Amino acid sequence: MTTGAMSRRLLARLRDLMARSAAPLSELAAVIAAEMVSEVCSIYALRPGEVLELVATHGLRPEAVGRTRLRIGEGLVGLSAATGDTLNLPDAQNHPAFAYRPETGEEPFAALLAVPVRRAGRMLGVIVVQNRAARLYAEDEAETLETVAMLLAEPLAAMAANEPGGEDLATTLPRHFVGTTLVAGLAIGPVVVHGLRPAPTRLLADDPAREQARLAQAVARMRHGIDQLIAASGELPAAATTRDVLEAYRLVAEDAGWLRRVAGRVAAGLSAEAAVERAASEVRERMRRINDPYLRERVADIEDLAERLLAALEAGAPPPPVPPGAILLARRLGPAHLLDWHGRGIAGVVVEEASAAGHAAIIARALALPMLGGVRDAVAAATAGDLAILDGDEGQLILRPPEDLQRAYLRAARERAARALAWADLAQAPARSRDGTPFRLMINAGLAQELAALDRVGAEGIGLFRTEIAMLARGRLLDVAEQAALYARVLDAAAGRPVLFRTLDLGGDKLLPDADAVGGENPAMGWRSLRVGLDRPALLRRQLRALLLAAGGRPLSVMFPMVATVAEFVAAKALLLAERERVRPPPARLSIGSMIEVPALLWQIDSLLEAADFVSVGSNDLMQFLFAADRGAPALAGRYDILSPPVLTLLESLARRAAAARVPLSLCGEAAGEPLVALVLAVLEITTLSMNAAAVLPVKAALAAADFPAFRAVLETLRRQAGDVASLRGPLDAWAREHDVPI
Repeated sequence: MTTGAMSRRLLARLRDLMARSAAPLSELAAVIAAEMVSEVCSIYALRPGEVLELVATHGLRPEAVGRTRLRIGEGLVGLSAATGDTLNLPDAQNHPAFAYRPETGEEPFAALLAVPVRRAGRMLGVIVVQNRAARLYAEDEAETLETVAMLLAEPLAAMAANEPGGEDLATTLPRHFVGTTLVAGLAIGPVVVHGLRPAPTRLLADDPAREQARLAQAVARMRHGIDQLIAASGELPAAATTRDVLEAYRLVAEDAGWLRRVAGRVAAGLSAEAAVERAASEVRERMRRINDPYLRERVADIEDLAERLLAALEAGAPPPPVPPGAILLARRLGPAHLLDWHGRGIAGVVVEEASAAGHAAIIARALALPMLGGVRDAVAAATAGDLAILDGDEGQLILRPPEDLQRAYLRAARERAARALAWADLAQAPARSRDGTPFRLMINAGLAQELAALDRVGAEGIGLFRTEIAMLARGRLLDVAEQAALYARVLDAAAGRPVLFRTLDLGGDKLLPDADAVGGENPAMGWRSLRVGLDRPALLRRQLRALLLAAGGRPLSVMFPMVATVAEFVAAKALLLAERERVRPPPARLSIGSMIEVPALLWQIDSLLEAADFVSVGSNDLMQFLFAADRGAPALAGRYDILSPPVLTLLESLARRAAAARVPLSLCGEAAGEPLVALVLAVLEITTLSMNAAAVLPVKAALAAADFPAFRAVLETLRRQAGDVASLRGPLDAWAREHDVPI
């Protein structure tokens, strides 16, 4: 009998057994052992306390059932559960992780194949087959047992749900999670969980040819649905970027590679649903160990497509309604599913594996949908319908919050809504303090849909346009014509207001599939930004040419990131000036500036101010390099503050020297969007600030309420008395609150 025939016969027998009645696990183990020609088949179930218990066996001693227990990570069974890996070992007892259990009587058996049993990503147990002969199980045998594990998920899940004290306590206690804010905001509502689709109940295809036809029809429906999403994206506030993201997503949908794997599973005898589930599982297992952020985001796209394909196979079944204010939880999420969920009314989204440059995050920002990423284990801890609080400002998710916390956040939500209504009146008001001190507030942007915020918040221009973001959204480097069209749209939207274009800041954690990638232990301090441009001058010159073409005779401001020496700035400036000679018409005025992010540049500042038309402090990178503290490290979050005395001294000195040289100075980054920090920067004579659009009105409100001379006096007193304090934030915050300054 061929392996394929064995697989179909085994699955058919198991299906018949489970269809007739709730077959005991011991009977299932016997059938599996017989059909796989294995002398042992054992089933382990996950019990409360992270313990795997032998619940059924054929071939080991029956008295071991209920007695043999292994902790997650203990022994080969525990190792398979801990890693989520299939273990295929010809001589298991000599493996360093082997844990001897004398009550099992497994001494004669050498070969071992262990497969974890999971449902919706949740570990439920492990199934094991063993043989006396030392051998590696064939790939088809391993795939057969992995398919069997899909079928066993249902009875093991039912067993876990009925376990006394097993899930009841875990699913009723409050849980607190900390993640990364991808989109700020607040949402309070019931949980809905993405991807909690039950395992396919029909694993075996009665008619493989008919299943292939069903699969082909579902693929066509899936692709048509994506086309409809793209067509409808023009009605969204994020139209331009949403369309770009979905076009990139459609390229993944057209890739025949993963669809060939699905079709191959159907040809081997699986139902179309089981084949899609198996193919998606294989992709997850291969990719979950990859650290590259771009590749991990592509996993989300493939999983998203698999979900859409499963939905297409179930065409006709309407999706369940989404309760008002719902918060979506997902392990990974692609852009199309995020748009689907948004259309159904979710108020926020939490994704365990997501990055700021991922497709889902780009769409969420475009939709102003609060979003957290990096919230590990949230999906496993939640039950659909649980009340949750998504605090995007503080990067927190609270599941099943106690009543007093619910009341506090509901009050905060009401106050937030009232504040937003009041702030709307500030959009057309000038940015001034109560005593009339003027400020220039600009926005940071990188996507076409963010440009509408210029008028909405009354910003005076774009103080930082991140040119790499649109390329990350599309998943590739753009040619000169495409870049020029994008930059021209930005200048059109600005309508004469200044736009400071930052050249490509690629490298580090921002990689494109067709760009060179150089690894390193500290990518943020590696081959990135201007270093890439100077080493690949053709890449930089293409972008500079595109910017000059986009200007079309209008004023143009270009700044270079990650400048470490004045020589680097001069070299980059020379490339831009050379390109200007080739473009007609040239810009009406060309301003060339430098970001100040690398501390070494501070000791070359006079030379830089002679060469540059303007400078802009990149507070995010400057802070992490100044304190040697990775800004992405959770353990260091909040440890070093821009309101620390040494940073204030540095910024004050920089502002004075820029003013003396008559070179405009601005500050962009997350810190600029903090109302309290904005007040402090103004005291230091840094009054041109660029921030996320959502921060402009809160900063305007704080400035309008502040008695600036009084605040200046307080800050100067605190700086004189600072001593060795780590930050002045505490007393400054207290002063602002005492004087009703909304911070």
